[in-house]
Amino acid sequence: MNIFMIGTQRSGSNLLRLMLNELPRIAAPHPPHILQRVMPLAPNYGDLDKSENFSQLVEDVCRLVELNPVSWEGVTLKRRDVRMRCRRHTLMAVYEAVYDTMAEAWNAGSWCCKSMSNIQYLPQIEAHFHSPRYIYLYRDGRDVAVSFRKAVVGEKHFYHIAREWAATQQLALAMRERIGPDRFFSISYESLTSAPEPSMRRLCKFLGIRFNPSMLEFYKSDEAQRAAESSGLWGNVVKPIMTDNTRKFLRDASENDIRIFESVAGDLLDALNYERMYVPRGGETIFREEDIQRFDTENLRLKEQMLDRTDAADLKRRDRQAILIQEIRARGQMAPPDMRAIA
Repeated sequence: MNIFMIGTQRSGSNLLRLMLNELPRIAAPHPPHILQRVMPLAPNYGDLDKSENFSQLVEDVCRLVELNPVSWEGVTLKRRDVRMRCRRHTLMAVYEAVYDTMAEAWNAGSWCCKSMSNIQYLPQIEAHFHSPRYIYLYRDGRDVAVSFRKAVVGEKHFYHIAREWAATQQLALAMRERIGPDRFFSISYESLTSAPEPSMRRLCKFLGIRFNPSMLEFYKSDEAQRAAESSGLWGNVVKPIMTDNTRKFLRDASENDIRIFESVAGDLLDALNYERMYVPRGGETIFREEDIQRFDTENLRLKEQMLDRTDAADLKRRDRQAILIQEIRARGQMAPPDMRAIA
């Protein structure tokens, strides 16, 4: 079984990943974000029916995994073995082969990819995999914005975060309607943290796997420890579930920030049953070009400020993958692009 967690970052995905990883039949590693990072560059590899081009793609994807901030413990990616597993010479086939290798190393029959950005590649996932399952994890977007403000990743201004959050939820809700409940499971961060056992029992039923009480003790695992040691972003995963970690925006965001968010993404807050605080339906502000330019400037300032505050070792671990992506870009197009590379 192939499981894809989708949604927006800073919504509790590492928490849910570690809980799923406690199930013996599911391997849920920290994601190297293969599709997000390599898919835009896939046409650069040219004709993947040429062995040298396909071998380079396999090499780059394997290196991306090996440079992941949280290592895939006990997993050895032998390039020849990865190539032999690929039924077709495509990025999607390499992606599947790498995850299958990991699942076998962890003695699991199924795997879960926690790269929330995979929501951007649902058509490709649907075309390649046979009946994949999706876990749509969502959280009050205003709390997501507060979390991004404190994280080294992502946008920092509530306007930009609201736009991205709304677009992602729209994609997920449209996909939910199209796929149906047999393969699409929705869960909110709020229900996950306030009622973890009932939430996990429902999820296990969806996956056809028996609930394991160890799911609630994820924070004791070696995998949780490795994640916490790799970045301050994931420091909370070595603690029990924080049942009061909701509606933080009421304390940590200004009224103006919340008004901006509700003006941009109020319809999606409504769709997911989150109560608006200040902007009623129909009362949204339409931002002018000069407003957006001001938001852009402040967004860049906040990003630079966050980088200045971030632990140097944390940044170095992240830079390893970024340097690889820069190498691939600099290498340039190997041959005339072939769109089969992204199938």
